[in-house]
Amino acid sequence: MIDYLVNNAGFGDNGPFLETNWDKQQRMIELNITALTHLTRLFLPEIVRRGEGGLLNVASTAGFLPGPYMSVYYASKAYVLSFTEAIAQEVAGTKVKVSALCPGPVRTEFMDVAGIKNAAMFNALTELSAEKVARIGYRGLMRGKVVNISGLTMKVLIHSLRTSPRSLIRRISAFMARNKA
Repeated sequence: MIDYLVNNAGFGDNGPFLETNWDKQQRMIELNITALTHLTRLFLPEIVRRGEGGLLNVASTAGFLPGPYMSVYYASKAYVLSFTEAIAQEVAGTKVKVSALCPGPVRTEFMDVAGIKNAAMFNALTELSAEKVARIGYRGLMRGKVVNISGLTMKVLIHSLRTSPRSLIRRISAFMARNKA
C-alpha cells in the first residue's frame, strides 16, 4: 500500500535541438513524461479510494519557460506542471494532496548528465541543496500547495515572467542557457 507517491526521476540534455541525440531525447521523454504518467495512473487510484495521501511530482521552474538549447527537457517539465495541476483539480474535494514541486537549480549531478558545463543560468541563480528542495517539496505537499516554486529568487523570477512578452522571455532564456564551455 502506498500512501504518498513521489515522482522525482528525470534528466535533461543540453544543445541545439537539431544537433541532439534522438535516442537520448526519446529516453528523456519516456522517463520525464511517460514513466511519471504511468506511475501516477498505477498508484493514484488507490490513494484516492482510501481518501488520504498524496502525489508529489517534481517538475521544474523550466516548466514555466521556453527552453532554447534544452527544448525537450523544458517541454517535458511543462507537461509535468500542467499534468499535475490538472490531476490536482480532478481530486479536489478529497483529502488527497497533489503538488508540483518546481525547483530552480539544485546541487545534484543534473548538470553533468545534461552536459552543462558553465551556463550563465546556473552561475546567476542561487542553487539550493537537494535536501532543502526536498523539505520545501514535502512542506508544500502537506500544506496542499498545488504549484510549489522553491527559493525566493526563483519565485520572483517566475512571477515576473507573467507580465513579460514571450519573445523577450525566449531571448533571455536562450542567452542564459547557452553553454559557455
